[in-house]
Amino acid sequence: MIRKNVTMGDIAKELGVSTVSVSKALTGKEGVSDPVREMIVNKARDMGYVYTGNRKDDISQRHNIGIVVSERFINRDAYYSRLYEKMMMTLSEQKHMGMLEIVRRSSEKELEPPAIISAGQIEGLIVIGQMSAKYLELLRGSDVPILYMDFYDKDVFEDAVVSDSVYGSDALTDYLIKRGHTDIAFIGSVKNTSSIMDRYLGYYRAMLMAGLEVKREWRIEDRDEEGNEIDFILPEEMPTAFVCNSDSTAFRLVKRLQDEGFRIPEDVSVVSFDNFIYAEMSSPQITTYGADMDSLVKKSIAIILEKIADRSFSVGRVLVPGTMIERQSVCSRGDKQEIRT
Repeated sequence: MIRKNVTMGDIAKELGVSTVSVSKALTGKEGVSDPVREMIVNKARDMGYVYTGNRKDDISQRHNIGIVVSERFINRDAYYSRLYEKMMMTLSEQKHMGMLEIVRRSSEKELEPPAIISAGQIEGLIVIGQMSAKYLELLRGSDVPILYMDFYDKDVFEDAVVSDSVYGSDALTDYLIKRGHTDIAFIGSVKNTSSIMDRYLGYYRAMLMAGLEVKREWRIEDRDEEGNEIDFILPEEMPTAFVCNSDSTAFRLVKRLQDEGFRIPEDVSVVSFDNFIYAEMSSPQITTYGADMDSLVKKSIAIILEKIADRSFSVGRVLVPGTMIERQSVCSRGDKQEIRT
């Protein structure tokens, strides 16, 4: 006799897997291996569960996902605006509800919790962009699973999905070195976010591996402690190339250098990170290491859904690789060498 009250959650509990995995297996979706799918289907049959695709089953698999992002990123960085827009669209396509809240700087400083948490409206929370450790501790105190996106925090640890910034910046710096550059500067306020720090570490690693000097005056700040853009203080002894932590910073640098009479790339070469609109707006267009925004979003959604289904589920820090995009902002010095890919 068919047990009408058997649910996907019952099957998941019996097998020790997540409800999301059970749902994917029984609805023919990707995301589970063939052996796991067969195991789940057989267990569902043994337990008397039959998936009918009715409205009740569909609704049980829909979730309210909260998304919080600091006001400073929305106001100053169009990359983050695009990131949360893509997140909201992807959640909608997957029949989930995305609930966005922009956290004002005053709220972050005064440790005021997001309204979507206080009102108990969400089942999971995705935090986009670095926030203070104290505010992250506040969020951790809520009774919802949390995932960091595009940053991580060594003191307030949670699962995180980030671009592979160390490798990307290493690859950009190596790209310049293989084109004959030895005097290479880095632009980015390394203490501002974990991603900028990682991009500096990638630059630093490539310079050390090539036996090149890393000069303190060639590490240039591009923003203040609040994340606001500041004017560059260019060194008296100019390098032949710059590695920038973001396309927006590179865009500003190119204009500044051109205003001071430098030709790009004949006099100074510039590379950056993100592959966002600024890289293409620049003249010349900027060689950049492109972050895979689609993968960042899809992996983040998949992980938070797993965490909702299984509170013990954890992945640590997930690195999403990107792609080098060559444009016109780099000029070779001396003979070209083989480029690492």
